[in-house]
Amino acid sequence: MTDEDADLEPAADEVFERATADGPLAAVVAKPRAETAAESLRAEGVYDETRRVREDGPDRVALPITEPPTETDVLEIVRQLEPESRSPDLEDLLADRGWSERDLESVPGSWAVIGSVILVTVPEGCPDERALGEALLELHGEADSVLADEGIANDGAAGAHREPRTRLLAGDANTETIHTEHGTQYGLDPAKVMFSPGNQAERVRMGELGSSDERVFDMFAGIGYFTLPMARAGARVTATEINPTAFRYLLENAVLNDVDDRVDAYMTDCRDLASEIEADRVVMGYYGHADGDGGGDGTADHGTRSDEAHDFLEDALAALVPGGVVHYHEATPESLLWERPRERLEAAADAAGRDLEILEKRRVKSHSAGVTHVVVDARFA
Repeated sequence: MTDEDADLEPAADEVFERATADGPLAAVVAKPRAETAAESLRAEGVYDETRRVREDGPDRVALPITEPPTETDVLEIVRQLEPESRSPDLEDLLADRGWSERDLESVPGSWAVIGSVILVTVPEGCPDERALGEALLELHGEADSVLADEGIANDGAAGAHREPRTRLLAGDANTETIHTEHGTQYGLDPAKVMFSPGNQAERVRMGELGSSDERVFDMFAGIGYFTLPMARAGARVTATEINPTAFRYLLENAVLNDVDDRVDAYMTDCRDLASEIEADRVVMGYYGHADGDGGGDGTADHGTRSDEAHDFLEDALAALVPGGVVHYHEATPESLLWERPRERLEAAADAAGRDLEILEKRRVKSHSAGVTHVVVDARFA
């Protein structure tokens, strides 16, 4: 990473300024220092024992704290939008159902609650999936269904449409629900369309960027992940989506959030519409679908992928007015941060004969081992 790249990542005090708005707080440290840092935070009296430690990418962890430390060195202070409580405890509920100490080693450490649906990755060796599902329903009394999360389809139309692979573990087979984040309502069925809880902070951020005098082109709108918060902020959004199920929810969600007068939605390939649009801001919230497992060396790529966002940059720039901003998403191997996304944006700028300015670079979430979902905000003159 160059000094220039490092300067573009949010400084700790800037992150903390955002973090203190709502809390709760967490201190991010390198994994090898986690135990030492936790003890130091306890000694300071700021360690929060009521919340779980969470990963923050492949090499960092977020330690829960009650207030900023003054004596413990940390990388940054962040806000946890969906903190995981230690109590009540899933392990206790499963132990009550007869799980042995050995069985309890396979208890998942995290899961997502999307409206009335719980989405959980079932660990290998789970002795009783149904018992796991029923315990999760007991833990979350507001939930009606538990789905096993088996990732996103990669092949054919299902891969292009980002269709989730799930199984019902317990509860109601009707998994259609309404999920609410910071006032935005998302109607969806997690068994049929993708919804990533890990993208919540980015959805909130895009809503904070939207304004009434902006024209936005959301090239991969889905059910309205970014379209809805930006339209609620007053932006006029042109949204394209090729998945018919997601498109139906996009239309319904625009009405649900009372922004249908500010959302022009098209069920079409975004490339078919790009040349007809003049946008101040283009959102590229998609990084393709995997074609294979890759070489596994951690340096060249994270597997062969089709239709990554950089393949659409030419069309994004065709729609973007001079001085406009692109929000470019990518799943990038850690070894290529931030080199690869910068090179791809520079190549697109050169091809279009436009000047490039990198405004901000952010980690969205961990994508897989050694790979991070990132977003780069770039202005093209």
